[in-house]
Amino acid sequence: MARAEGRVVFVRHALPGERVVVRVTEDRQPGYCRADAVEVLEAAPDRVERPCPYSGPGRCGGCDWQHVSPEGQRRLAADVVREQLTRLGGLSAGDPVVRDLVVEELPGGPLRWRSRARFAVDRTGTPGLRRHRSHDVVVLDDCPITVEPAARAVLDRRWPGAGAVDVAVDSTGAVTTTRLDRRGVPTSTRVLRPGEDVAAAPAGRAGRQAAGRDWEVEGTGFWQVHEAAADALVAAVAGAAGVRPGETVLDLYAGAGLFGGALAPAVGEPGRVVCVEADAEACAAAEANLAGLPQAEVWQGEVDAEGLTGLLDELGGAPDVVVLDPPRAGAGPAVSRVLAGTGARAVVYVACDPASLGRDVAVFRAAGYSLAALRGFAAFPMTAHVECVALLVPAA
Repeated sequence: MARAEGRVVFVRHALPGERVVVRVTEDRQPGYCRADAVEVLEAAPDRVERPCPYSGPGRCGGCDWQHVSPEGQRRLAADVVREQLTRLGGLSAGDPVVRDLVVEELPGGPLRWRSRARFAVDRTGTPGLRRHRSHDVVVLDDCPITVEPAARAVLDRRWPGAGAVDVAVDSTGAVTTTRLDRRGVPTSTRVLRPGEDVAAAPAGRAGRQAAGRDWEVEGTGFWQVHEAAADALVAAVAGAAGVRPGETVLDLYAGAGLFGGALAPAVGEPGRVVCVEADAEACAAAEANLAGLPQAEVWQGEVDAEGLTGLLDELGGAPDVVVLDPPRAGAGPAVSRVLAGTGARAVVYVACDPASLGRDVAVFRAAGYSLAALRGFAAFPMTAHVECVALLVPAA
């Protein structure tokens, strides 16, 4: 963010402390401007050459930080999290949990980490990605952050009549592509398995590996995009939760049951793990994944304040541990207040948006919880996104 002639200018492709020439791309009179840095006069130490030829002013809008060293990206991400926790969460910058935050690198490096992606398709059927804040499609030969089998499965062919293509690669190497029309409605899905020359209609679910075991998930259904993220997050959640035998664990926004399934062995036969998920296909996958764990169960339903209150009544008692992995919008104040009202000894909040996390941390703090621990993970290299695992405990 810069200021020029008394106005705020949001500048892409720049770094804090740099002196740059910008081209204004959007002028919101009398408020702010958006701009691209088109020439660097004084570079920051963390500036590097972009490894992707499609990144830069006026090009693909998919990556924010191709021009930043991997170490610099992690420092910037930590700064973003600190700012949101102090500005929205009401925490002090001197709080050790905030002050000492380090965004951790995941295995594999900053390229070829994305195992699931959506590519746009132009009117000629040629795939690519969209320009920043535009519907225009930038035609690509490659996407260096996407794993090669996924990139090749989409970019090496034409998609006449499609508006977009979703692609995912599972742990067995099977590549699933789903064609979407121009309204975003899926129209067909095909799977190409290793050693096969012809894609066939999908059979069953995709295989994933995490926490030392196999998991089933719908072919292009939700799973951590970074190939190493699931293992890292399971370890972080388990470490923060410290689940004990006989405890009751509530796993919200459970998806295919990754966290609940990983924690179920720790509660043992006398314990209980309840996984709550709204999506029917994800619930079916979770049922399959948890079939060998009698202490784990799957409940289909929306995670909102009313539904959560009813669920807690049905449980017949407060949970000892709550794990939640909400979408980017976060759990929200109403759900956060209900969860804080349970008095759970540990609430483990997995967040992909620091602003949503900061807002909800403020609600928990107002209800008598404190932020006891926080870890950040560089689960989206080359972008400004960061994954966090926060531990909230009763302040008393």
